[in-house]
Amino acid sequence: MVEQAARRMAEEIVRFAPDGWTRALLSGHAGDGGSGMTGGYTVSGGHDSPDFPELHPLLEQLAEAVHAERGWERIRWEMDCRNTGAYTLVTFTEEIGRILEPAGGYQIELDPSYRLPQAGMRQEAGTAAPAGDPDLATATFRTYLERRAAVLGHQEELPPPVTAAQLDDAERRIGHPLPADLRALYLSADGDGIDYRHRLLIENNAWLSLESLVAEYTEEQEWGTRPWYGWDLEWDAVVFDGTPPDTVRRCGGHPGWIRFATSEDGNYLAVDMAPARDGRPGQVIATGRDYDEGPVYVAESLTSLLQRHVELLEQGSYEVYDGHISLIRDDEEPGEVQIIGQIPAEVPPSLQAIHINNATGPVDLAPLTAAPRLRRLHLNRSVAADLAPVRELPVESLRIAIEGGDLTPLEGHPHLSSLALDTTAPTDLSPLLTVPNLRGLDLSGCEAVDLTVLMDLPGLRYLALDRQQWAALLDHGKVPPVLAAARLAGADVTYEDALALAARLGLATDGALRVAGRL
Repeated sequence: MVEQAARRMAEEIVRFAPDGWTRALLSGHAGDGGSGMTGGYTVSGGHDSPDFPELHPLLEQLAEAVHAERGWERIRWEMDCRNTGAYTLVTFTEEIGRILEPAGGYQIELDPSYRLPQAGMRQEAGTAAPAGDPDLATATFRTYLERRAAVLGHQEELPPPVTAAQLDDAERRIGHPLPADLRALYLSADGDGIDYRHRLLIENNAWLSLESLVAEYTEEQEWGTRPWYGWDLEWDAVVFDGTPPDTVRRCGGHPGWIRFATSEDGNYLAVDMAPARDGRPGQVIATGRDYDEGPVYVAESLTSLLQRHVELLEQGSYEVYDGHISLIRDDEEPGEVQIIGQIPAEVPPSLQAIHINNATGPVDLAPLTAAPRLRRLHLNRSVAADLAPVRELPVESLRIAIEGGDLTPLEGHPHLSSLALDTTAPTDLSPLLTVPNLRGLDLSGCEAVDLTVLMDLPGLRYLALDRQQWAALLDHGKVPPVLAAARLAGADVTYEDALALAARLGLATDGALRVAGRL
């Protein structure tokens, strides 16, 4: 049955092939919960990736056939067809599929539980006293509600307050104290929702009830302090610094962040009880789904945020829509600069990330020394002549092509955590042995490097190489000792190649079902 399903899939792929095609490579999942696929045809001059609606019924038939033969509920699959009529189908379990994710090649999870450390965990802790004032917060909150009532023409009904005992119990359950001004607000009202309708009182966000605050914190700790988006995105991810600098830890999430309000779209306001060096406990930050590159500093306390709300209302900086007041204010958030060509002579000192694209001629990196907060430096389809300017910058993520292959400027770099290197010149990797925080490395774009030195990188957790490089490293027995993930790079590699590499790296990948034939 599996052989029959594979043949029907190959016939369908060949039937809809465009003129001039040489190969079709598709992969996806099937079984309980539906099916999906990605990939397409290789044609002269590029690729063609059409939709394949006719394949979905065949994928369900494939899943049923594999279930009957192997008992697998959900499968991952890959179909490789050639214009000669030859085809190969590889299917395997969803469990194996999770460790072999397509991403410009294949990511192989060797340690699925491992997560790269966040830079913010190493930051110096703040020692300042809280800025919030419970009495002032309560008085300001009353004034704020009065100003809102004047705008709306009526008082807004809020839930009754909680008790001090309920607050004490909530703090015990989350294992953190709440700032005094937030406690004072809960002694005025238990959030801003009533009759399933929120008033969006705080920064245009719904203020959570105390019980919802506890539930939100508990749920966050259950799945971890930040989402994990997979190694293809995480291995060189950077969390930017807030504004002002060194106020909020450079983390995607932290146990000391207590969410108390939400925009109900996956984003939150939180009180930060674990600030960085220049922050203050109880400061308000924005975090959540749209803040992957770092939390945003909002105010030094909930007290000061309420004072600002009163000022905005008095200035007329608001809109009224459907019975809601929406405050209008501008936020400065970390951003990136995309440059086509050479770097301009003047670079803003606040710059934290830059992408240089399609430059003609070697790129001079010297102007970047005017950006002392630069954390991400990526050259795309561009070449740098010299890495020397990087020595003085706090760059953590570096993707770069260099003319001469000289890595000595990176020697002992205290911040660099990920490097993607592209060079055709003979390159000595030994300077990387002195980089203390190097966690991720992509050398698949290098043609002449001695990979055996990688064995002496005890902190390396992610490594990307092409098929020949992996073979050479494995043949010499020089794989870095604590890799958590590996990438098999290359446009023409297959799931079968990834399965073979995973097996050589020590993963149990037995049981994959392979069918080959010819039309």
